[in-house]
Amino acid sequence: MGGPQSAQQRAWSWYDWANSAYVTTTGAVLFAPYLTSVAEVAACGSAGTVAEPCRQDLIVLGLAVSPGSLVFYLITLATVLSALVLPVVGAVADRSPSRRRLLGRFAWAGAAAATAMFAVTGGNWQLGAALLVVANICLGASLVVYDALLCEVATPDERDAVSSRAWAFGYLGGGLLLATNLALVTGHDAVGLSTATAVRVSLAMAGLWWAAFTVIPYLRLADRPPRDVVPATGGLVRTSFGQLLATLRDARAYPMTLTFLAAYLFYNDGIQTVIATASVYGDKQLGFETGVLIAIILLVQFVAFGGALAFGRVAARIGSRRTILVGLGVWIGVVCVAYVLPAGQIVPFVALATAIGIVLGGTQALSRSLFSQLVPAGREAEYFSLYQAGERGTSWLGTLVFGLVHQWADSYRPAIAALVVFFLVGLVLLLRLDVRRGILEAGNAPPRVL
Repeated sequence: MGGPQSAQQRAWSWYDWANSAYVTTTGAVLFAPYLTSVAEVAACGSAGTVAEPCRQDLIVLGLAVSPGSLVFYLITLATVLSALVLPVVGAVADRSPSRRRLLGRFAWAGAAAATAMFAVTGGNWQLGAALLVVANICLGASLVVYDALLCEVATPDERDAVSSRAWAFGYLGGGLLLATNLALVTGHDAVGLSTATAVRVSLAMAGLWWAAFTVIPYLRLADRPPRDVVPATGGLVRTSFGQLLATLRDARAYPMTLTFLAAYLFYNDGIQTVIATASVYGDKQLGFETGVLIAIILLVQFVAFGGALAFGRVAARIGSRRTILVGLGVWIGVVCVAYVLPAGQIVPFVALATAIGIVLGGTQALSRSLFSQLVPAGREAEYFSLYQAGERGTSWLGTLVFGLVHQWADSYRPAIAALVVFFLVGLVLLLRLDVRRGILEAGNAPPRVL
């Protein structure tokens, strides 16, 4: 690739590389089981095991909360707060003369919280809870700005390929850091660290990686003036709320955009809940050690690298909507197989992880590029704020259902099985989506392949 537009696309893709360290090392692998163990120490005096699980509850604001469900309730809380915060972020970003600065500020605030997770020790689950909520909200805010920038750096015909390459690039970056963390956690004795300390160091490394590589898009992305926004008549925040209300009121004029958002809310809740719960499921239900779980997620990372690129090529032939539908069929199979997966058997677990890797990156990358086609010009960030409410690490209904089913059944198997509903509802809604109509309703030019 060459030329100014290609250079902007490469600069933009570096943020996928940057934030994937947190999403993978912290969000998908280490922090959920680590915080669960910290909560078990607070409740029972020691971390639970498969043979002797912790059965004491934490008392949180007068409510009994299972330590095994705590992290999923926290992700739910972060997403509810995001639903209030992110639309305002989007409205501010749409009228900001420098989206790259907003991207950097939110990214570095989230990275600071992620790095501070090193300080979570003993039974201090409260600090871990606060940092997780802050990091997830900041991640969501930065991704609102980042996703909206796709409309600036790529034409409609380029977006599936650009989004897929960036997502693949992110999985490669997250995988490289995860490989380093795998070496540290599994070889902690060689460097004189306990397992817990090695995990904490890995958490800090993810935060530092996120912060360091955000510098590249911050310095290289060009600032562009806002387009087609309502003229400001007061303070920035007041005007942004006004634009938010106008967008929500006018959204009825874009029924296909709303149809896709509804579909995405459901199936992405399923995807994000699988990601957020995979390490806990593997640890507490299937009995795998942390080193094994990191190795499995590392496998997913590198398979997802190829899967995202492959999905981009398939979408170039049959369109992004049809390709996503194929991916959702595989996701339904994944959840059904996970329910019956035998404990302690590594080969079936590896096979399931490979299937997840094939569809993981491609489904999400094409969802981002498809939605960018359905967004009215000048309102990209505000619409992406609604999209981001169901994005990675911020799903709320899926994690709430998972946590509740686990608490009621005292088992993660029925909790994982319950997620099939999210993929089925998303698939049915996506079947009803008329992509060409939606693009034309938003006033955009359709790509050659739909």
